[in-house]
Amino acid sequence: MAHALSPNRARLMMPWFLALYVVASLLHFAHNAEYLAQYPNLPASWNRASVYLAWSVVTSVGLLGYVLYRSAYPRLGLSVLAIYGGLGFGGLLHYTRASVTHHSTAMNFTIWVEVAAAAAFLISIIAIATRGISLNTPAAAQRSLEWP
Repeated sequence: MAHALSPNRARLMMPWFLALYVVASLLHFAHNAEYLAQYPNLPASWNRASVYLAWSVVTSVGLLGYVLYRSAYPRLGLSVLAIYGGLGFGGLLHYTRASVTHHSTAMNFTIWVEVAAAAAFLISIIAIATRGISLNTPAAAQRSLEWP
């Protein structure tokens, strides 16, 4: 059965999807930080620095996952990368505080760009993880570390 995104292509594209997601996430978090007072119903205790700190923590999860994936722990790395990708859907929580119509066009744009980038990134992670190579043997583990 042919995949829309083959495992080899996913392995080639994943770093680019990761970079795209990091940039989209920064765009969303930066917009949050700079226009925090305009976002509807966010906690008053949040401030600009805490938003940038949150982005740094979330992004460090992704970077850790990538380092693990490229090192001797590809399966663990993919798991951490999948968690990081899932965090990209957190922006949708804005809509639990106020509807889409209560957010500006720019707010909605940054939220949905981050979600779309996270989705593309997760698709690449899933394609890699389901490639059918057993990582239990040394030869398979070595193949999983090779970069096409």
